[in-house]
Amino acid sequence: MSFTAPEIAWGALSPVVIVLVAGIVGVLVEAFVPDRARRAAQLVLAFGAPVGAIVAVAALWDGVSSSGGTDVLDGSLLVDGPTLVIQGVIAVLTLLALLVVADRTATGEDAFAPTAASIPGSDYEELARRKGLTQTEVYPLLLLATGGMMILPATGDLLTLFVALEVLSLPLYLLTGMARRRRLLSQEAALKYFLLGAFASALLIFGVALVYGYSGTLRYSEIAAATGTPSALDPLLLVGAVLLLVGLLFKVGAVPFHSWTPDAYQGAPTPITGFMAACTKVAAFGALLRVYYTIFPGLQWDLDVFLWTVAIATMVVGTVVALVQTDIKRLLAYSSIAHAGFILTGVVALDEAGVSAVLFYLLVYGVATVGAFGVVWLVRERTVPQATTDAAADELAEAGDEDLRTSVLGEATHLSQWAGLGRTHPALAGAFALFLLSFAGIPLTAGFIGKFAVFSAAVDGGAWPLALVGVLSSAAAAFFYVRIIVLMYFTPAPGRDEAAVEPSDEDAAAPVVEGRASDENAAPGEDVTLAGADGSSAVATLVAAPTATTTTTVVPSEGLAAVAIAVAAVLTVVLGVFPTPVLDLISDVARFLP
Repeated sequence: MSFTAPEIAWGALSPVVIVLVAGIVGVLVEAFVPDRARRAAQLVLAFGAPVGAIVAVAALWDGVSSSGGTDVLDGSLLVDGPTLVIQGVIAVLTLLALLVVADRTATGEDAFAPTAASIPGSDYEELARRKGLTQTEVYPLLLLATGGMMILPATGDLLTLFVALEVLSLPLYLLTGMARRRRLLSQEAALKYFLLGAFASALLIFGVALVYGYSGTLRYSEIAAATGTPSALDPLLLVGAVLLLVGLLFKVGAVPFHSWTPDAYQGAPTPITGFMAACTKVAAFGALLRVYYTIFPGLQWDLDVFLWTVAIATMVVGTVVALVQTDIKRLLAYSSIAHAGFILTGVVALDEAGVSAVLFYLLVYGVATVGAFGVVWLVRERTVPQATTDAAADELAEAGDEDLRTSVLGEATHLSQWAGLGRTHPALAGAFALFLLSFAGIPLTAGFIGKFAVFSAAVDGGAWPLALVGVLSSAAAAFFYVRIIVLMYFTPAPGRDEAAVEPSDEDAAAPVVEGRASDENAAPGEDVTLAGADGSSAVATLVAAPTATTTTTVVPSEGLAAVAIAVAAVLTVVLGVFPTPVLDLISDVARFLP
């Protein structure tokens, strides 16, 4: 018995190979490159890999468009039009997300714990923080996850599907638990994500076993051929198909497999939340499209009931629960759940228009998501002493890096902390408002075109009730998006624009001396001299030391996140005003290999 090695079309595999090789080299960089040069080397690899993948996708485009695609590794991977679209979208979104991941504030801190393996609150962690240690292994982990995401929609057999799902999931479990602040919340989120992900993987592999028991093969094309012949094992096939879809629906965050989403989104480092929310959904929906369109088209009547129920529940639950959220990251998490339901309406259409609509929606949703979480990363809590004059406030605004290091806290995630942001930082608030309007599906944004495309495909495919539920859910969801915009632009920040109070006769008769104490470090019980603006002075006894208050600010950074936000905003507008070239480009190749 002899073994015949399969011929490998390395050119067709080049987008995946570039990213995975860069990830492996990044691991070696961690082992052999000195500390002082490690971050620079990792950034070169991290940014070079998605750029190389985009170039490789562009080089393969014409050949796939004319030939329809090719199978690689004896059919284990299928490089066709939808594969290239999804791999290109993942590479673009990864590049944008990396800008946010690599960004550092004016204090030199990024979003990741100085030592992720240390016990939260320990002396070792504090020592690492003071020494300015950084976690550069974030970048190879992110590249390995990206490689798994690029393999997932290209799989041609169920075994490769499972391997790709684990390759993308395991690095994300680690990255979720590496937040610099709120360490315990981050580690709890990582544990929940890992445990629920393990259950989902078990259900998927159980479904693979049942489908293999029915068909005797793991190849998509051979399973599809087997499903065309009725047999006594049809219930085995149906249960296996449902379990297989459950494993993929978990990754897209569909109800009732969504419980990990709000906790993981809230606890993960915010740049990783943006990466995970955008890229994981793109990869999982790409795999779901291929499985549903190439393996189970003959089971449409059986699986439609399941998918319709999941789609309706996802849209309704995601929208309703988002209405009562007070944390911005949890609100965006439930928003992503609702969007998963909107995208499922295009999947259920089961026609070529549905494929094109879903691929376009994934692009526009991913761009807005990375941009939105980039804004959240920059909006921070800050402790400031109660200033009595405008001069004191100006001193705080001009604080140096050392003051920022001690006063700037974590992200300002409570909705009330976003009040007045549109007045203090209009550009950043404007970009965030644009992303929210795109999520809501307002015309002249890319989100409107995406929703119109998937709902139209659902109507053409006979699933008009799903489109109706989607339109109603979108109308309801507009409330919590607009609520944030109103909060930013029409609600004064706490302590600002307070109504003037008319002084009483007693107050008017009493002398008032406004100014700052001569000894701002005086202890309670000591006498201090208050100097007025007109040269007068008064002596008072300090009853209590001035207390610090918490305000909201936009932390200065290296500017990489600002670049990502600006690019995402431009793409959101351009794809909303001129969507036709991109839609035509996707439609030309939106055909799966059998």
